[in-house]
Amino acid sequence: MDWSPVFKVASLGFIIGMVFGAVANKTNFCTMGAVSDWVNIGDKDRLRAWLLAIGIAIVVSQGMQSYGLYDLGQSIYLTSNFGWLGYLLGGLLFGIGMTLASGCGQRTLVRLGGGNLKSLVVVLVFGITAYTTVRGLLALVRVNVIEVTNINLSKSGVADQGIDTLIAAMTGIENTAAVSWVVTALMGGGLIVYAFSSVSFRSKFDDILAGIVVGLIIPAGWYVTGVIGFDDFEPVRFESDTFVAPTGETLQYLMTYTGSTINFGIAAVAGVILGSFLYAILTRKFRVETFIVRGDMVRHIVGGVLMGFGGVLALGCTVGQGITGMSTLALGSMIALISIIFGSALTMKAEYYLLDDVGFFRALHLALADMKLMPTHKQRPL
Repeated sequence: MDWSPVFKVASLGFIIGMVFGAVANKTNFCTMGAVSDWVNIGDKDRLRAWLLAIGIAIVVSQGMQSYGLYDLGQSIYLTSNFGWLGYLLGGLLFGIGMTLASGCGQRTLVRLGGGNLKSLVVVLVFGITAYTTVRGLLALVRVNVIEVTNINLSKSGVADQGIDTLIAAMTGIENTAAVSWVVTALMGGGLIVYAFSSVSFRSKFDDILAGIVVGLIIPAGWYVTGVIGFDDFEPVRFESDTFVAPTGETLQYLMTYTGSTINFGIAAVAGVILGSFLYAILTRKFRVETFIVRGDMVRHIVGGVLMGFGGVLALGCTVGQGITGMSTLALGSMIALISIIFGSALTMKAEYYLLDDVGFFRALHLALADMKLMPTHKQRPL
């Protein structure tokens, strides 16, 4: 049977997604949960699992590129069009949204596969908002407000926004390959060493499993779309796992199946849901969960809107930018990643103070003060 490149890529993307969904369900791999553990109880083990995934993705992806298998410069992350405002604002909004919605894009898909109907609402809102931001009404805001601030690095003689490229340009080093390897060793290798430096982390099989599998899934995606899917006559988009725009594309594909073409992202989204579902069924962990109170539903809807809009502005989510984008060594991915973590941590701290009915702006001030970003006002003595 002669499979077309599109069908090959979609099939393998679906399998990769199933592995992702099953492993994420088993190990409770969740970026929002990792940030929550860190901010609220000081536990960094799940955060280390995420950082391990980033480190492995960087080292393996860069290694495969140096071997000549593909060119990461063809990805959306390494363009010379540096959208700094989108990375900052989009990442911040996504971080806030994923906290309100009880999980990032991949976690929402995993929870949906496990029977969580609250996640179904988030997926619908998240996906529709993302697609509207890419091609619909909200695209006007993205194009006319956010993207007009983009910086064209090529005008300064810089080929792309890779951290290694920028260092080489600033230092005048001509051997960019050597710079890339140094940056890969420091960033990727450093994150791997940091993850395993914790005795507590080394004793947790699930966290290690999550970090290794998710980290390897990213270069696997690059290989599928960049090598197996390479065809001059029927090219496919060079990409790896991300769950913002693909979720919107999945909803559009379901509604216009006869006039649409499946791709890696759509297949991966479906695979994550099915993989999580099968794991939940086989381990008897499948549970139908619904909203109990109206406020919880409103919270999740608002979170879904912010995730969809912010994720498109930032060109990705905690996986899309946080792991896949980071594997390309893109500066924009690092900015988006930091913004996502900041937005999530700030929201968690602000919500803690809101429980004391101190008012929104007071809670925001106290949260920023906790993060050492604003002074703490001491009460005057009587």
